[in-house]
Amino acid sequence: MSRDKIYNGDELAGVIKSLKAEGKAVVFTNGCFDILHVGHVRYLAIAKSEGDILVVGVNSDSSVKGLKGENRPVQDENSRAEIIASLQSVDYVALFDEADPLSLILKLKPDVLVKGEDWKEGEIIGGSEVESWGGRVVRAKLSPGSSTTSIIDKIRGG
Repeated sequence: MSRDKIYNGDELAGVIKSLKAEGKAVVFTNGCFDILHVGHVRYLAIAKSEGDILVVGVNSDSSVKGLKGENRPVQDENSRAEIIASLQSVDYVALFDEADPLSLILKLKPDVLVKGEDWKEGEIIGGSEVESWGGRVVRAKLSPGSSTTSIIDKIRGG
């Protein structure tokens, strides 16, 4: 069941430590994932291809509101986490309250950090930390025309 893939950061840190001890390469990425679209699905598949285990950090409702404005998120955090966890490419999901996932990245110590190509090299949050423990940062190609904001604008008649 997809809900079995959802952990808090501290619980997940223990799981990830065990998986890494088994030699598994852990990949981390994050996002709001407010309305799941094909760009998200493709992006998460790319992230999964970079290692053995894909962990997705999902912004909490308060975090999304702070980043995207008062009218967001459209879906609550538990729904968004469960939808992401239901994807075949995703192994684990953790919600986080902060504006960025740095504290979660520091807890999990992934081997690979994946962000979209819209993030400039050197500006990826957690990138220098992941590289400091021997990991790598990957900038994944995005699907043109796929964005939650554009979907919301279309629904609103924009």
